[in-house]
Amino acid sequence: MLIDERLIYSGRVITLKAEKVKLPNGVCCELEMIHHPGGVAIVAENDQHEICLLHQFRHAASGWLWELPEPELTARRELGEEVGMQAQRWHHLGQTISSPGLFTEIIQLYLARDLYAVQQNLEDEEVLEVHWFSLGKIMAMIQRGEIYDAKTLVGLFYLQQHLVSADPR
Repeated sequence: MLIDERLIYSGRVITLKAEKVKLPNGVCCELEMIHHPGGVAIVAENDQHEICLLHQFRHAASGWLWELPEPELTARRELGEEVGMQAQRWHHLGQTISSPGLFTEIIQLYLARDLYAVQQNLEDEEVLEVHWFSLGKIMAMIQRGEIYDAKTLVGLFYLQQHLVSADPR
């Protein structure tokens, strides 16, 4: 339970607060919490059943990561802006929380199908390449340790579960 909070920093996307809380075991402590409005990640599948992965530079990770497209405002608009595609069919796969000990960010995961091309429109700070891979190739990349972004791994897990439950066999 929140007892008190103190604003440390408020930026364009995040707010950092020191929060005095009482835990379920009765212990009171102060936690530094980063508040984030949430996000969305998209498993975009084309007509060849290939999945879109972005090879994106992330300063916080000190390099390039393989990721699912990760919109910040709305899945539909950002899929167009980041990937240059739009989808006629959308399915909510589930959600994940990035790092619950530190962040409030919850990422909603969607499957986008029946894609069609639109104009890509990256923001200045977005440095990325768009790639399409078969699910088998992506699983091999995961096994080799090439894909380790949490939202991407969770989104691909949800995709596999969706495909199993949708299989009429």
